[in-house]
Order: sequence, then C-alpha cells, then structure tokens
Amino acid sequence: MAQPDKKFFENLSGAGKAIAVLTSGGDAQGMNAAVRAVVRMGIYVGAKVYFIHEGYQGMVDGGDNIREATWESVSSMLQVGGTVIGSARCKEFRTHEGRLKAAHNLVQHGITNLCVIGGDGSLTGANLFREEWSGLLEELLQQGLIDADAVQKYSALHIVGMVGSIDNDFCGTDMTIGTDSALHRIIEVVDAIMTTAQSHQRTFVLEVMGRHCGYLALVSALACGADWVFIPEMPPEDHWEEQMCHKLSECRSRGSRLNIILVAEGAIDRHGKAITSNEVKDLVVKCLGFDTRVTILGHVQRGGTPSAFDRILASRMGVEAVHALLGTTANTPACVVSLCGNQAVRLPLMECVQMTQEVQKAMDEKKFEEAVKLRGRSFENNLNTYKLLAHRKAESELPTSSFNVAVLNVGAPAAGMNAAVRSAVRVGISEGHKMFAVNDGFEGFAKGQIKEIKWGDVGGWTGQGGSLLGTKRTLPGKYLDKIAEQMTLHNINALLVIGGFEAFESVLQLYEARATFEELCVPLCMLPATISNNVPGTDLSIGADTALNAIVETCDRIKQSASGTKRRVFIIETMGGYCGYLATVGGLAAGADAAYVFEEPFDIRDLQANVEHLREKMKTSIQRGLVLRNENSNVNYTTDFIYQLYTEEGRGIFDCRKNVLGHMQQGGAPSPFDRNFGTKISAKAMQWISKKLKEGYRQGRVFTNTEDSACLLGMRRRALVFQPVVQLKDQTDFVHRIPKEQWWLKLRPLMKILAKYKTSYDVSDSGQLEHVVRNRPRETDAATL
Repeated sequence: MAQPDKKFFENLSGAGKAIAVLTSGGDAQGMNAAVRAVVRMGIYVGAKVYFIHEGYQGMVDGGDNIREATWESVSSMLQVGGTVIGSARCKEFRTHEGRLKAAHNLVQHGITNLCVIGGDGSLTGANLFREEWSGLLEELLQQGLIDADAVQKYSALHIVGMVGSIDNDFCGTDMTIGTDSALHRIIEVVDAIMTTAQSHQRTFVLEVMGRHCGYLALVSALACGADWVFIPEMPPEDHWEEQMCHKLSECRSRGSRLNIILVAEGAIDRHGKAITSNEVKDLVVKCLGFDTRVTILGHVQRGGTPSAFDRILASRMGVEAVHALLGTTANTPACVVSLCGNQAVRLPLMECVQMTQEVQKAMDEKKFEEAVKLRGRSFENNLNTYKLLAHRKAESELPTSSFNVAVLNVGAPAAGMNAAVRSAVRVGISEGHKMFAVNDGFEGFAKGQIKEIKWGDVGGWTGQGGSLLGTKRTLPGKYLDKIAEQMTLHNINALLVIGGFEAFESVLQLYEARATFEELCVPLCMLPATISNNVPGTDLSIGADTALNAIVETCDRIKQSASGTKRRVFIIETMGGYCGYLATVGGLAAGADAAYVFEEPFDIRDLQANVEHLREKMKTSIQRGLVLRNENSNVNYTTDFIYQLYTEEGRGIFDCRKNVLGHMQQGGAPSPFDRNFGTKISAKAMQWISKKLKEGYRQGRVFTNTEDSACLLGMRRRALVFQPVVQLKDQTDFVHRIPKEQWWLKLRPLMKILAKYKTSYDVSDSGQLEHVVRNRPRETDAATL
C-alpha cells in the first residue's frame, strides 16, 4: 500500500495556521461531510481547526461559539443531514459594528483562514469581510482591543467558499452540496405518488423548492418523465393553458393512466405573474375534468441523510478548500471550490456571485433565453433534453429522411439502462428515425428478437430498475453471420449498444468484423452502463451511482446496529469484479477505515497495520470500524480470511462482523443521477448517430467503416467525449476487464487521510484558480446533473 512521501507533507504544510469552518444560510445535506473533511484535512496538515457554531451569528457573538475541533469531534457526522454546527441568519453581521466584533473574535483565536459553506449571500458577506479586514484591524487597534503585533501577524484574511444549497442556484459549479440529496427526496415521493396515480387514473401536481432557480423541478421532471414542468428561468409561452391541457389529454388518449406536472415554487409566466400549483390543479379540473391532487413537498427536500454523491462531492470539496487556503497569499482573491464535470476547480468567488446576480437581472428584464445561458451549459442541456423527450413532434415536423436504428442492452443489468433506452427511442423518433428494440442482447439479435418501438412504448421507463429489454453477457463473435443477416432483414442502419465491459468488447468485435461483414459498416455507438464502473474511456458509468447509494445506505444501517454495543468492526464485501471503484468510493462516502482493491496490491503486513490502526482508534471514543473489500481484490486474502484475522488480532479490543452485499447492489430503482446521466448521454449519442448516418449515406445506403464511426461515449474529467473503441484497446486490461489507468485511485489517499492514516497525498491534481467561462463550447459539455 502507498507509503508516506516527504514531498507531499512539505507541499501541504499548515503548521502554525488556524482554519475556521462555518455553515451559513439554509442547511443542505452534505454540509457535515464538508465540515468533516475540512477538519480532518486541516489537522492532517498540522493546522489548528475551529468550529464556528451558528454561522455568522456565532462569529459575532464569539465565546463558546468558536471552539477548537478535534479528530473525534467530527466522527459519526458523515451520514447526518443538515449541519451539526448550526446555521443562522445574522442581521448583525451585515452591519459594520457586527463585522468588527467578528474580526475581534477571530483575532483572539488567531484565525486568518476561513472556510464558508453556504449560498451566494453567505459567500458575498465573507468576501466583504475579507475586503474590510485590514480596516477592521486598524479600528480594533485604535480601540485598544488588539495590539500592533496582532495587526501585523493577522494582517490578511483568506476566504475559501463551498456552495451548500439544495437549489443548485450558484453559477460556476455544475452541482452544489445538497442538490443530489434533495433530488433523492423528490424522486422518492414522485415514484410513490406514481403508483397511486396509476391506480386511480389521477393527475398529480407537485410543487418543489426553487424560488429563483428551477433546477430541482427541471431535473426531477427529466428523472420521472413528467408531462409538464414550470420553472422561473423559462416561463411557458402565452396561451400555455390550452397547450398543456392538449398535451395531458393526448397522453390519456394514448393509454396513460396518470399525469405528472412539476412546479417550481418560483414559477412565473411570461409577464412575471406567479404560476401556483393550486392554479394548475384548478385549470386541469376545469378544462379536462381529471381527478387531480396537489402535493407540496416543502422542507422534506432539505431533510434526510445525504446521498453518496453529496458525501463524495462534499469530501472532495472540503479537502480542496484546505489546499486552497494553504496556497493563498495576500493578493489571492477569495475563491469558491466548484465542480466541473468530474473535476474540482477553483473560481474567483465574486465572478460567480456576479454571474448569479446577472441571472436574476435577466429574469427581471424578461430576457429568459439569456437567463438559461447564464445558468450554465449543464442547465441548458437539461432543459433542451427535457424538451426533446417530453414533447412529441407532429408527423409534419419530423425530418423526411428516415433511418432504422436498433438499441440493445448487453452485459449485467444496471439501474438507469431503461432511462437511456427511453431517451434513445424518443430522440431517435424526433430525429426522424424508426427505432427498433432488441431483446436479450446479441443473443436475441441473432434470433431475430427485434421489433419497432414507438414513443408511447417507453413511457414510465425512467424509474424502472434492471433492463426491460432484457440483457445477456453473450458476445456477438459467434453469431456474426446471423447478426449480419438480421441487419439486412430489418434494414438496420445504426446500432446503439448500452452496457458494461461486454458491450465494449461487443462493439470492438463488430468493428473488427467489418472487413468480413459489410452489413456492419454502419455507425456503432456504445454507452457505458455497469455498476462496476470498469469500462475504459469513461470516468463514470450508468448504474454505478445507484449501486454506491445501496452500499452507503447499507453501511449506515450496519454501523448503526453497533450503537450502544461494545466496540465492533464490520467487514463488508462489495461487487465490482476486479474493479475497486465501488469499494473505494463507497468507502469514502461511508467513512471506511480501509478498502481493499485489486488495483492497489496489499499483503499480510498491510492487513496487520490496518488492524493495529483500528486497535489504537478503538482505545479512544471511536466504537465502530468499517472495512470494505472488493470481491476480487485478492485470491488468497478473502473476506473470510480478513474477518478471521481481524477477529483474532482484535481480541480484547473489538469484535468483528462480516457482510456480503451481493446482488442488492444491482437492484432497485435508479438514482436521480443515473436517470439523468443515462438520459442525457443517450440523447447525445442519438444526435451523434444521426450525424454519422447523414455523413455515411451514399447512393441509397449507409456505409461507413472509419474508426470514428464505432465509438464509446464517456465522461473524461470535464467533457463528454466520443472515442473510437479501437483506440481504447491499448488502454484496457482485457484479462481483468478494467482500464489500465483509473482516475478514482487518486481518491484512495483521501479516504485514508480522513480515516486518520499518515499517508502520502498527491497535490498535483488539485484545482487551479480559473475564471468563470460563459457559454462553454459544446465539445466540453459536462455530464453531471
């Protein structure tokens, strides 16, 4: 396992520095994970870390509100919602006198590094505090509250922000802490409501939070396939009432037993008049006579435990915030740690605040198109994808050139596959194609289990787990002649393959068989969908987020089962084949003490060191330990072996329990992330297929045999990228079915540091201060929610 490296400690030296962390404004799930990461990373680098309780109010009041944090003081808070250090609105901090008191309290504790977790108001206040800092110190000196040495010693205040807001209303970041958890609460309710709505043929109008930002409503509408959505950034056209009622009536006439309408609490029409959930309900009842109910979700969206995504996001951001604070100088502007695609970045705080304010200004001036663009490419893509999937074009509006495109699932089932198929079918139809569904993968393809699939056939698929098309691991190699025959029989002009490592191998085999079978010289596109996240060419796969949430929820329950008992360590085995993604990232999200994976070889000495580490921790107030093991991490050091070793070596200090999670990681309804990730990358894939079909159409037929006509669409750091599968061969370990290089291995030292190991941490991949980019080119679209 990785050994300490002096270079890393020198780069991260925080000796003699004091860092304070506070949460301000509205609470958001995941804030505690961010606080935990700041505290533990700060202590790791040698800094003193302080809690400021009750936000800015605690900073102004001082006293017991500012307390030094210890390693143990952030134990058992990772899975807790809200913020355990409290948050409060503070009118006094908005005054000069209040900020003077706050400055005095910070100087008394030697604090000149401030990590603020909150919304744009909280972060703007922090920046003003920073700008006034030298003047505040001079006033304190004149009043005799501090001496000249203190003015010189604490001459600069450094600010780093993290955005905690369920609304995702802060420009510059693809996701804010708490948003994914809020989406989980919304989708849980929507899924439950849909079952009762179908039973009674009802229409449900759901009001979700979002006074100034429609992100929650928009993404929830995508995730559940809502019939209509109202958001403040894009009010409906005039006479929307008739259009909506016509749409709802059409859905019912096609056999749908329910309608779902989502309303953001800040929804307005084109003239700025509020659109309320009760108004929408009354309209549906009056015009259509449908049995209609209203559900206002309210603060349930802020509650509950944070999702795996929010825990990982907050942990990564918290560590990045400490790096940023340690690297600041007197001239460094206050920055905010943001997420772009799958990468942490640092952006000037006030640039982000200014753009966020510009969004509201554009909406006030009724420049709604501009407001959508200012929200960022991710928001704009969500809106465009929803329009594509929710509103069926009339036959007269469809393109005249028609191609036949087949879609199939290959490999093990993964939550989100059905959302991807639904998206492909509807976008394909909107592009003017005939869409064909293949049952049971390539085995079904060879048998001719191919039929046309229509717009209405995929209604309600987004929330379904598994694979409704059926999927098998069978590769096409031994069926190539029959597959070619079926391609001709059904005149298939392109293939969209959704699946895991087998899907990657399948597209590679089809590409390599083009020399023999001309029928395979058509556009081939593969979307990664596997809980193992072991496909080359992508950081993330459809289904992995759902599996992570299953692991984290189970670990939370298992750890809770030890409450009030003697000290106990749990050994948990996860799936993933030879890929340690689930064990590592699940371990980070669940607060594991160790995670054993194939990619990072370990031996008996490492196991013994881990046991000793847990023995030391258990002698303090820590009562529970968690160890994850990837199923194929080592042929000899099995889960049973590790369990028996820990049991024997921990005797007298702790006892052990083991649990094999098994196929529960593969089941269940897809998470909001997987629904939307599958939906958006599938839509992008179909648009790519349409482009390739037009390029390859010659003399009445489609023919293309270039490398770039057989691609995998994956997320690489910040971008969604189409990569020729043949070019990914050299990046692949086919024996162990994993990529040769895996980005998440860089998270392993972070997991160990947060578990109190002294290990090396590579700062070379840390974010650098950048500037807010407006209207990023489409080639760099991020694939986050």
